[in-house]
Amino acid sequence: MVSTVSAAPWPGKRLGLPESGARSIARPGRRFAAIAVDWASAVLISVAFFNYDPLATLAVFAVAQSVFLLTANGSLGHLLLGMRVVPLQGGYLGAWRPLVRTILLCLVIPAVIWDADQRGMHDRLVGTILVRR
Repeated sequence: MVSTVSAAPWPGKRLGLPESGARSIARPGRRFAAIAVDWASAVLISVAFFNYDPLATLAVFAVAQSVFLLTANGSLGHLLLGMRVVPLQGGYLGAWRPLVRTILLCLVIPAVIWDADQRGMHDRLVGTILVRR
C-alpha cells in the first residue's frame, strides 16, 4: 500500500471521526477480509454460471459491488465485517458514487493508493469513506 505519513494520532481524526467504534475508519485487516469475501463470492458465481471466465468474474464483482452499495451502503463483505460506505459530508450516498467508486475499485490502482486517513483514492475521488458500523 502507498500511504502518506499522518500527523494525526489516528486515521480519521482530521475528518472528525472517532478513534474506534462506530463511525471510525475501517482498518486494513477488515478491508482486506471484506474484499476477499466479495471476490470469493464473485468467483463462485462465475464458476457456477460462466465456467470461470475472468471477465465474467470481474463483471459479477462489479455488479455486486454496485448493487450492494446502492441498496445497503456496503458490499457483502463490508456488511459481514461490520462496515459501510458513507458520504464524507453526510447525507445520501446517491447513485453516481457507488457506480464511479466501483469502476475505480475494479481498476485496482486507485484502491491501493491511500492517504493519511487510510482512504483509498477511489473513496477520495467520490467523496466517500469506509467506516465501521
